[in-house]
Amino acid sequence: MSHSESEKDVPIHQEIIDEKNEKNLAPHGHVFDEALLHQEAIMHGVTADKIAEETLYVDDAKAAELRRELATNRQGGYHPITDEERKAHYRLNRKFDIYLIPFCAAIYLFNGLDRSNLGNAQTDNFSTDIGIPSSAVNTATSLFFATYVPLQPVMAAFGKKFGQTKFIAIISSLWGILTISHAFVKNDAQLIAVRLLMGIAESGFYPTVLSYMSLFYPRYDLAFRFAVFYGFFAIAGAFGGLIAYGVFQINGALHSWQYLFILEGSVPILLALFCPFVLAKDAKTAWYLTPEEREYAEKRMVIDAAANLDATYKISRRDIVEAVKDWRLWVTLSANILASMSSQGFTIFFPVVVKGLGYAGALANLMTVPPYVAGTVVLLFFAYSSDRRKDRTFHILGGLLIVIIGLIMTVTLPLANTGGRYAGLLILLSGSFISSPLTSAWLSGNTPEPGKRVVVLAINGWGNLSGIIGSELFLAQYGPDYHYPLSVTLGLMVCAFALYALCYVLLRLTNRSRAKKVANMTVEEMEEENRSDVRVGDKKYTFVYGL
Repeated sequence: MSHSESEKDVPIHQEIIDEKNEKNLAPHGHVFDEALLHQEAIMHGVTADKIAEETLYVDDAKAAELRRELATNRQGGYHPITDEERKAHYRLNRKFDIYLIPFCAAIYLFNGLDRSNLGNAQTDNFSTDIGIPSSAVNTATSLFFATYVPLQPVMAAFGKKFGQTKFIAIISSLWGILTISHAFVKNDAQLIAVRLLMGIAESGFYPTVLSYMSLFYPRYDLAFRFAVFYGFFAIAGAFGGLIAYGVFQINGALHSWQYLFILEGSVPILLALFCPFVLAKDAKTAWYLTPEEREYAEKRMVIDAAANLDATYKISRRDIVEAVKDWRLWVTLSANILASMSSQGFTIFFPVVVKGLGYAGALANLMTVPPYVAGTVVLLFFAYSSDRRKDRTFHILGGLLIVIIGLIMTVTLPLANTGGRYAGLLILLSGSFISSPLTSAWLSGNTPEPGKRVVVLAINGWGNLSGIIGSELFLAQYGPDYHYPLSVTLGLMVCAFALYALCYVLLRLTNRSRAKKVANMTVEEMEEENRSDVRVGDKKYTFVYGL
C-alpha cells in the first residue's frame, strides 16, 4: 500500500474518525481502534512515532478497557491478534532467539563459571597448593560481592549511556583477563585483590543484558528469554563440574586448577572480540533483520509501552530518583536476596557439600552435574508457563516451594543416607533458579520507562548479597553434613516465600486503589494522565501492575 508524503502525515486512524464521530463513539475527537493499531504495526510506512501517539488516545472504549484491566489485575502490553501479525511476531522472535540470546548466554555461561570455579578449584587443593587457609577462599568469595553488588546500578547506568553492546564487550574481556590471573596468585592478598577487581568488571553485565533484551522482546515474551539466558548460569554449574572433571585429569607442568582458570578466562576474551559485530545496538538497527522487520520490531515495542520509543540511550536523573523511591523494588529486592540463597549463596559451595556426602575429588564435581541440568529444565518450563499465563507471583512461589521441599529432605535425612540426601539436593536445585529470572521479568514488565528499568534491574541485582551470606554460612567447620547452614537456608526460603506473597497483595491493592480513581475520571482526564509527566511510567493511575 503506497501513500503520498502528505498522506503519511495523517494517522491511518483518521480515515475512520469522521465516520465514528458521527456515531458518537468518541465525542472528544479521538478514536482508539485496537485492531487497526495492530494492522498498522505490520504495515510499512506507519512510523513508530505515530503508533506511540495513538496508544495514548483514550475514548470511551479505551476507558472501559483500562477500567476493566485495573479491576481484574490484567496487564496490557503487546499481544498479536491477527494471523498475519502472529506470523510476523514469531518470525521476529525466532531471529532474536538465534542472533541475540545464544551469544549473550554464552558470555553469561563463563560469567557463571567465575562464581563456581573457586569451589571447583578448592576440590583440587587450591588453597593447600598456594599455602593459604581454606577460610581465605571464603573471604575472597565474600569480597567479590563487596564490589560486585554496590556497583551494579552505577555500571548499568553508565552502560546505558555509553552504549550497551560496547560496554558488554569491554567488561567481558576485562573479567576474562582477571579469571586467568587466578592461575598465578601466590597468597591470599593477591587472591582478594583479583576477586575485588573481578567484582567491578562483572557488576554491570547482568542488569545491562536484561535491560538490553527488554528493548527487543515485549513484556510477556521476556520471562522465557530471561530464563534461557539465566539458565546458562545454572548450566555453568553443571558445565563447570564437567570442565573441572576433564581439566583435573591433566598432568602438566602446572597444577590442574591453574589450567582450569586459564581455560575459563580465555573464552570470554574471544567472545568479547565478536560482540560489537554480532549484537545490534537496538532492534531498529539489527543487521540480521529486513527493513520491514526492523520497522515492525520498533513498533511492537512501542505498543508494549509508549516509553520504549527511542529508548536505546534513554536514562535521566529522574529515572534514578524514581527507582530509588519505588517501594515495590525494595520489597521485591528483600525477597530476592533471601530467595537467591539457593541459587547464589548455596551453589557456590555445592561441590564442597556434595563432597561431604562421600564423593571425592573429580567425582564430586561430576556429581554436581545432574542437579544443575534438572534446575535448568524446570526453570525453562516455569518461565514458559509464566509468559503463557501472564503470571509471575504464583510461578515464583511454586519454585520456592520446590526448594523448601528439597531443603527439608536434605536437612532431615541422616548423612548415612547418601542417596536420599543427594535426591534432596536434586530437588532443591530443581527449583533454585526459578525466582531470579522471573523476578527480573516481573520488575521489567512493571517498569515501562527504559531508563528507570535499567536502574531497577540493577538494584534488584543486589540479590547477589546472598552470595556473601552463603560464603560465610557454608564454612568447612559445618561439614560434612552442613546441617546448620542448610537449616538456616530453609528458614530464609520460608521468609522469601512470605515476602513475595506480601508483594503480590500490595500490588493487588494498588491496582484496586487505581481502579477507584480511574472510575471517577472522564476520558479526557484519563488521556491527560497518559500524556502528562506529573506521574511517569508505572506511577500513572492508568498503569496496571502485572501480578
